[in-house]
Amino acid sequence: MTRISPAHVIPRAIALGAVASLMVLGVASATPGAGASPTTLGRGTLAAGDKIKTEQLKLDVRGDVDVVTQTIGIAPGGHTGWHSHPGPVFVTVTAGALSFYDGDDPACSRIVYGTGDTFIDKGMGHVHIARNEGTTDLVLYATYLLPVGAALRTDEAAPGNCPF
Repeated sequence: MTRISPAHVIPRAIALGAVASLMVLGVASATPGAGASPTTLGRGTLAAGDKIKTEQLKLDVRGDVDVVTQTIGIAPGGHTGWHSHPGPVFVTVTAGALSFYDGDDPACSRIVYGTGDTFIDKGMGHVHIARNEGTTDLVLYATYLLPVGAALRTDEAAPGNCPF
């Protein structure tokens, strides 16, 4: 039977405790959404080399890209939580009004997108939150352009620029 000395156990226990503390801190600091219901409609891969050029748009796919489309419903008072995306997201509001807050804005300015409005979230780690501050359901469609196999979003800690 091999006996393990306390000199070997204590440093390992301290290291394990430190890792567990960091894991708890990471979970506690993330801000998951509330009242938001995403439904993925489809996911596919756009192959490298695909190109399109019109008078209004030029797209040149340099590497394979996953394209994912979701519909997201957010109840009154609900929100997405602070989060980011690994690539750009094209968003169209189809019902209600979306209040958008940028994690980099020290003034916590609200940008409101109403029914029929479309915008692009630049992604690439851009931290933000979308809230339904209205009295009716918010419905939006989001199309993500992502690295192949990547998650659609990463929950982020509140950046501290907004009171919520």
